[in-house]
Amino acid sequence: MAIFTRQSGRVLEPIDRVSEVLFGLIMVLTFTGSLSVVDAGRDDVRAMLIGALGCNLAWAIIDAVLYLMFSGAANNQGLATVVAVRDASDPRDAHRLIAGTLPPVLADSLQPADLESIRARLATLPEPPRRIRLGVDDLRGAGGVFLLVFLSTFPVTIPFMIMHSVEPAMRVSNAIAIGLLFLTGYAFGRITGRQPLWTGFSMVVLGAGLVGLTIALGG
Repeated sequence: MAIFTRQSGRVLEPIDRVSEVLFGLIMVLTFTGSLSVVDAGRDDVRAMLIGALGCNLAWAIIDAVLYLMFSGAANNQGLATVVAVRDASDPRDAHRLIAGTLPPVLADSLQPADLESIRARLATLPEPPRRIRLGVDDLRGAGGVFLLVFLSTFPVTIPFMIMHSVEPAMRVSNAIAIGLLFLTGYAFGRITGRQPLWTGFSMVVLGAGLVGLTIALGG
């Protein structure tokens, strides 16, 4: 029944998109950052490109599968809450269940009458299904996750594909990476209500630190 399925106009929320791009960037930077400008030849560059593309492809698939798993779990967790609210013998128990599904700031702003209105509305709905299956939006969301993680590889690696010399390719690649990290931070700042410019610069520092840590730990 449509009333119990997700009716969001967005397949991926903005914060999800920023997070996936950032994840893909950090993954590919662990490969480009480990390349030696002094000693690297074309064979080293080729191996780095194959490793970066292959790793991000694998993680894009894994991330898409995890998205489907958690999306299905979230759908059915919400369904279980609806069933529990409808079956609650004490309205106060139903109110607690409803409030528990809401962000704390929103839940604290609701009065018992508001929660009772929601409970009464849920009680009038048709009998819910026993289980919600994955739908088209879930599959589209998984596809979006896959593309964001995998395609974020290319802006950073393209300089190595089209430039013969490693040193200038590394400089251009690093400049692109810094720009993309800044843009993801800027977008994250706007989404979360933080100062976008400051968040953009902070994301560059954070991204560089995470890449350095990953390389140091053998990632």
